[in-house]
Amino acid sequence: MSGAAGGPSRLDPRPQPVPLRACLLSGGDSRRMGTDKALLPHPHGGTWLEQALELLAGLGVPLTLVSRHRSHGRLAHELNQRLGLEIEVLLEPPPREGPLLALTRLMALHPGQRLLLAPVDMPRLQLESLRTLVGAAEAGFDPDTIHLAHDGRRLQPLLGLYPATPSNRAAAEAFTGRGGRSLLRWLEQTRCVCAVDLDPVQLLNANTPADCGPAPGDGFSGSAPG
Repeated sequence: MSGAAGGPSRLDPRPQPVPLRACLLSGGDSRRMGTDKALLPHPHGGTWLEQALELLAGLGVPLTLVSRHRSHGRLAHELNQRLGLEIEVLLEPPPREGPLLALTRLMALHPGQRLLLAPVDMPRLQLESLRTLVGAAEAGFDPDTIHLAHDGRRLQPLLGLYPATPSNRAAAEAFTGRGGRSLLRWLEQTRCVCAVDLDPVQLLNANTPADCGPAPGDGFSGSAPG
């Protein structure tokens, strides 16, 4: 029997797109910088935290801020009011032991979603790189595959797309349940990892004041604390 007039005669076999969520990690101690990196003034305006949130908001997807610092949450709420965003703020409870534990919590909070993880201390990161990373993941076939930024020398696992599939969630929870806290070591045990080459200048992870100086051709002027 055919379907209703004007309608499809059979179910659409195409899979429904998996929701994408951008997640900003901003809970570090900033020991080597000597001050809270997230609150440093960004040369393009505002703080590193505000710039990073606005950058991720440019993807047009739900956005979560993960931090241990209540001041970061207040800034996010102010940004929500000023720009009409809806940033979810997740204040990390103890123990606060690195990005893998934060990722594991995000997977439990947003099961089934694709989590685009980004750190607050990549102040040169641009929207084009985020779109390239998301596009590479969308072109893949295995729903469990983790796509990580690569700067031409090494993986940058703090910038990656982590699907919160049951398999990935179980692996992360098992690893952290055994006391594992290293994101890199967990990834070494994960077979489904794909590197995505991105502009290395944009992937600079700024950990010290010396990292905040300008790089040739990046249009970024120093914002290190004086």
